[in-house]
Amino acid sequence: MIDEIRRVAEQYPVARSAILPALRIAQERHGGWLPPEAFEEVGEALDLTPAYCKAVASFYDMFHLEPVGRHLVELCTNVSCALVGAQQVLEAFEEELGVRPGETTEDGAVTLRTIECAGGCGWGTVVVVDHRYREPVRAEDVPGIVQELRDAD
Repeated sequence: MIDEIRRVAEQYPVARSAILPALRIAQERHGGWLPPEAFEEVGEALDLTPAYCKAVASFYDMFHLEPVGRHLVELCTNVSCALVGAQQVLEAFEEELGVRPGETTEDGAVTLRTIECAGGCGWGTVVVVDHRYREPVRAEDVPGIVQELRDAD
C-alpha cells in the first residue's frame, strides 16, 4: 500500500497534496475504515505525521474513523431532500434496520449515516447505497432497498 500511495503522490508537485487519495487507498485496504495504523502508513508514505493524516480524515465525512458495516447507506438530509421527505425516509430506514444514524446493525451488515448533501438536489430524497446513488427515494421504497442488501449477503 505504501508503494501505491507513493506512486500516486508522484503525480503531485508536493507529496502532501496526495493525502486525500492516499487516505482513500488506505480506507479501501482496511475494510472501509481508517484504523490508527492507517494514519501511520499514510504518514510514512507521504512523510507526514499520523496526527496530521487523522486531522485531515476527520474533516471529511467520506472517511470513516470507526468500522462500518458490509453495506453503507447514506441519506441526504440537506434542505432540498428535507423538503421532499428525507425525515420519513430516514425513519423508514431506522425501522427496517433497527438502528439510528451512525450505527451499524448487530449482524454487521449495514451502517446507516446521514450526510449533509449528496449533490442530487433536483432528485431528492437521495440515498447513497454502497456508493451508488438512488434517487428519488420515498419511505415506501426502503423495505425493498433493505431486502436487496440482505439478499446481497
